[in-house]
Amino acid sequence: MNSNFNPDYLFVFLLAGFLGLQLIKKVSPLLHSPLMSLTNAIAAVVIVGAIAVTGEEGATSLAKTLGFVAVLAATINLVSGFMITDRMLKMFKRKGA
Repeated sequence: MNSNFNPDYLFVFLLAGFLGLQLIKKVSPLLHSPLMSLTNAIAAVVIVGAIAVTGEEGATSLAKTLGFVAVLAATINLVSGFMITDRMLKMFKRKGA
């Protein structure tokens, strides 16, 4: 195991995941479009962080592999989020306009 591992980080990660899930479950359906915009912003931050981890000079092959998977997954999430938001906004446009 890496000597730099800190169990506090794992606790913070699990707590953030649990709280995020609880918050999103309680969101009204009317707010899903703004919520999708927020998740798109979060995915963009994840992409930047994953690129930084993957491109680090002393990164292990495991870190590079996980960083690549994170970049790929966050990019798919970002693009599909924009596609869903665009589709939802088209639903509110008037047919004759």
